[in-house]
Amino acid sequence: MSEINYSAVVISAVAGVVAAFVYYGALSTRLAAAGSAASEERPPAWVPLFELAKHFVLAITVATIAAAIDLTVWPDVVLLALVLWVGFPAVLLAGSVVHEKVSWRLAAIHAGDWLIKLLIIAVIVGIWR
Repeated sequence: MSEINYSAVVISAVAGVVAAFVYYGALSTRLAAAGSAASEERPPAWVPLFELAKHFVLAITVATIAAAIDLTVWPDVVLLALVLWVGFPAVLLAGSVVHEKVSWRLAAIHAGDWLIKLLIIAVIVGIWR
C-alpha cells in the first residue's frame, strides 16, 4: 500500500469545494428552475465549514482507496473516480428520483457536481504522492 499525501488530501478537498461553488453558481438559475429550495435562500454561516469537512472526508476516502490499490497514473485515478461516481452518487441520486420524487433535472445537476468533484479529488490525491 502506498502512502497518502495529506497535503494532497487537504488541497483536493479545498479544490472540490471551490469547484462546487463555481458549478452551482454557474447553474443557479437552472437549480432554481429544477425546484431546489436551497437556491432561494442564503445558507447559514456554518455551511461552508460543513462543505469543507464533507469534502475532506471524501478526499481522505478516495486517497485511501487509491493508495490501497496503488493507483498513481491519471487514467487509473480517472477510472476510479468514474467507478465511484456510478457506484455511489449516481445510484443514490437515481434512487431519489424514483423513490422520493426528486426532479430528474435536480438530480442531474447534483450528479454533475459529484462527477466533477470526484474527478478533481481522485486526480489530485492519486497523482500527487
